[in-house]
Amino acid sequence: MDAKKLVDFHPKFIDEMKNYSREKFTADVMAGIIVGIVAIPLAIAFGIASGVGPAEGLITAILAGFLISVLGGSKVQIGGPTGAFIIIIYGVIQQYGLGGLAIATIMAGIILVIMGLCRMGTVIKFMPYPIIIGFTGGIAITIFSTQINDLFGMGISDVPANFVDKWVCYFSHLSSIDVWSAVMGVLSVALIAVTPKFSKKVPGSLLAIIVMTLAAFLLREYAGVTSIKTIGDLYTLPSGLPSFVMPSISDDSTLFATIQNLAPVAFTIAMLGAIESLLSAMVADGVIGDRHNSNTELIGQGVANIVVPFFGGIPATGAIARTMANINNGGRTPVAGVVHTLVLLLVLLFLGDLVKLIPMPCLAGVLVMVSYNMSGWRTILSMCKSSMSGTSVLFVTLLLTVFFDLTLAIEVGLVMAIVLFMKRAMESAHISVVRDEMEVHHDGEKDEVLTIPAKTEVFEIEGPFFFGIANKFDELTRDTDAMPIRVIRMRKVTFIDATGLHNLEIFIKASEKEGRVVILSGVHDNVEKALVKAGIVDLVGKENVCNNIHLALKRAAEVSAVVGMAK
Repeated sequence: MDAKKLVDFHPKFIDEMKNYSREKFTADVMAGIIVGIVAIPLAIAFGIASGVGPAEGLITAILAGFLISVLGGSKVQIGGPTGAFIIIIYGVIQQYGLGGLAIATIMAGIILVIMGLCRMGTVIKFMPYPIIIGFTGGIAITIFSTQINDLFGMGISDVPANFVDKWVCYFSHLSSIDVWSAVMGVLSVALIAVTPKFSKKVPGSLLAIIVMTLAAFLLREYAGVTSIKTIGDLYTLPSGLPSFVMPSISDDSTLFATIQNLAPVAFTIAMLGAIESLLSAMVADGVIGDRHNSNTELIGQGVANIVVPFFGGIPATGAIARTMANINNGGRTPVAGVVHTLVLLLVLLFLGDLVKLIPMPCLAGVLVMVSYNMSGWRTILSMCKSSMSGTSVLFVTLLLTVFFDLTLAIEVGLVMAIVLFMKRAMESAHISVVRDEMEVHHDGEKDEVLTIPAKTEVFEIEGPFFFGIANKFDELTRDTDAMPIRVIRMRKVTFIDATGLHNLEIFIKASEKEGRVVILSGVHDNVEKALVKAGIVDLVGKENVCNNIHLALKRAAEVSAVVGMAK
């Protein structure tokens, strides 16, 4: 088999370079510069909020952004650190240190590559929407709760990781709020919120950082206000390119034991990265009228997450806000994503002294607005007006994300969604027993009334014949006063599972043992293949498998005549 057909890896960067033009290059460079500027405060803020530092956020945005643009399956996807990973990264660092985070990120990258190679890109997109909204809303609440300390300048050195304990700690330190920091944090939020109303081109987060950094500098130099903490007060920025670092385990655990412990976290990082990146790519497709390659995108995301930890970076994925900024400013090929990483690289190499002056309350304000935009509260309100099942999955996922962890939230949310789906499928499925006469409905034609032969009953199954409806079928056949001839009409059965096949086999064998004949009617091709494979067609006899109800009743009449003669 051709390897190219076996592996679905076709980076958009290579495809776009075949017919690249000067016009595209000009548009991509302009878009890349603007997106790079937009990404500066976000990369720094996400790095700090994750428990690492501003340099790690920038390094991730540079390396992961470059690899995702060059190896990914979307023309316009911008990759880098995102808010969704903050709570996961923070928790891993608290428990396993930076070495544990690096190993978990590499493992997640490997999982993503395997998912792409196994062509699972299309499957990931079927994640139930209430779960996505639930964990995104939960992450938004958690991000907001982590920023209160810096937003109000409380100066708490060891903020608890638990959501409830965190807020108890905040309320117990209300007296330590720094007025200058609080004013700067609130003004930053206000400035970011109102900027889009008078400027669509200038990012509110960048404007807030410029204004507040200047204000903090002037207050410190000319008003003697030293209580406003800056990045330089808390973190050390590197002066050159990041160096290669081999991940190490800080405690006495073996590598294998660490991998075992980190496997659930790595899976969560991989799933979250896959979901967020593919959703971002889908949204981008709708705007630019293109179609991304989901399997290639997963492989590109995986490679990025394998490489980044060796240079001190953190998990990365497709960032929908930066991707949309790229599209809105004219970016149409992966070159724009490459240019955006070059802008960030220049900032890391030459503007470190300016980055150190950025006040922490302002960065906290940036993340407060990120959490607000992530929350999706309008969508949540809208979903509350629709189905109760979707709403229950949403809120269970949200609450588990906030009070426990994202891994448990996704697991429980998925189980709930599956159970509720099966419940709805069972409710929509229907089995009826008909004798004497039955109505047959034809599309575009008049209804037809068919006479059911003597000694015959028809069981009509509507809906998938899976384990729930199969058990209902078993109970119904046991309660019915059995006729010598039983027709099972399956024209609306589009799927049959192992339980359905098992129950059908038991029903046929029991009927045969009691001297009764079973006739199958209107079996779909895919269902018939399953019946043949399970040996059920041989069990009833090929002559008793009919294409439609007319032939089935005709066969029933023939059998009825034979039964009558025998008697």
